[in-house]
Amino acid sequence: MSLASPSEGHRSPAQQRAQRLARDLGALSVVSPRLQREGRLVRMVGMKLEVEGCDGAIGDRCRVFSERGAVEGEIVGFADGRLVIMPENDVTGLKLGARVQPLGETANVSVDEQLFGRVMDGAGQFLDGSAAPNCAHTASLRAPALNPLERRPIREPLDVGVRAINALLTMGKGQRLGLFAGSGVGKSTLLGMMTRHTAADVIVVALVGERGREVREFVEDILGPEGLARAIIVATPADYPPLMRVHGAWRAMAIAERFRDQGSDVLLLMDSLTRFAQAQREIGLAVGEPPVAKGYPPSVFSLLPNLVERAGNGARGSITGVYTVLVEGDDHSDPVADAARAILDGHIVLSRQVAESGLFPAIDLESSVSRLMVNIVDDAQVQQARALRELYSVYRQNRDLITIGAYERGSDAKIDQALLAHEPLRGFLRQSQTQRVSMDESRNQLGLLANQMRGGGPG
Repeated sequence: MSLASPSEGHRSPAQQRAQRLARDLGALSVVSPRLQREGRLVRMVGMKLEVEGCDGAIGDRCRVFSERGAVEGEIVGFADGRLVIMPENDVTGLKLGARVQPLGETANVSVDEQLFGRVMDGAGQFLDGSAAPNCAHTASLRAPALNPLERRPIREPLDVGVRAINALLTMGKGQRLGLFAGSGVGKSTLLGMMTRHTAADVIVVALVGERGREVREFVEDILGPEGLARAIIVATPADYPPLMRVHGAWRAMAIAERFRDQGSDVLLLMDSLTRFAQAQREIGLAVGEPPVAKGYPPSVFSLLPNLVERAGNGARGSITGVYTVLVEGDDHSDPVADAARAILDGHIVLSRQVAESGLFPAIDLESSVSRLMVNIVDDAQVQQARALRELYSVYRQNRDLITIGAYERGSDAKIDQALLAHEPLRGFLRQSQTQRVSMDESRNQLGLLANQMRGGGPG
């Protein structure tokens, strides 16, 4: 007795088996629509893993299994029909032929108000010992930049609580500013001041590629409980794999974007853009990119604007970005420094010479500029700031003559005025890291100093 249905009875046994197989595969795809063919690890060079036997797209995540657990990574390229994967964490324990499972998705970021006061790494794992919150929202790790025509113009100043910046290098909400400095001149301390004192709704701090001990120092000593209360920290120290360091910057940006889209004014502090570029250099060289400028491959210079352009004003909120740029050996012609100056809306230079003179913050007014200041403050403040910057520059240009006593007072009226302005201007620039000077106070004190320099007296 045949068990075939009437419709099956008119088909050959081979056709019936093919029909049943197709039906079973269809049911399996409904149960597991994301079923992926697994591959195996066939080669490892440095941090680069080569996998064959499975498929994936650039940016997709994969999981490589070992006896010590699983290592997750991201597809960053292709070579000779193989997937090139960069691991996100330690690869100790991986073996040749290890099983590789494509996850078939790009990374997402969990975010909401529960992240305030928390410290996490580039993969979203919390480093502060507390349980991970169950966030209500997710954002794409690598979202596209805003449509240029959807950006609101930058017209409103941002009070950062630092007198020299508020008065002479005024920042606007949505501006992207570079903080250029060598090592040991106070850039982290200045970032901590801005974190504690800035009038922003949300503060996101990305510590990318810094020394591990500096993370705790920044959180506990520089930031403090007051600053941490409204801040979110993403920390990926120098001993983390390059992909994790890159993801730290992207994660911080994705978190900032989520709060901006909700209408908040966000201050994003990234320390440092240089370490981000160095991490991408490691990835680019590993996948075979040619070095084009001091060892940096082309992908670094295309990735920097992709990261920076995601900040700025949106339809409702804003992201004001401050990116530190490490000028190694105080070489301001470094390729990353040059690229950063071209894509940012201004730069503040911290001078080692100024720092060694005992002035903090060690801002070199002659080399610093905020390109948007003229759009966000009144003409009186612009003129006062230009006048003081001019006196600062005149003194710097003639400092050697003045120091050795070769200049005689009365020889040049401008130099005489710069001599009189030097100490009052240093006093204006000097500020304790625990002191906050509001925007209104900064403007008033600038007006008093400018009036004094014109000979109007202290009042």
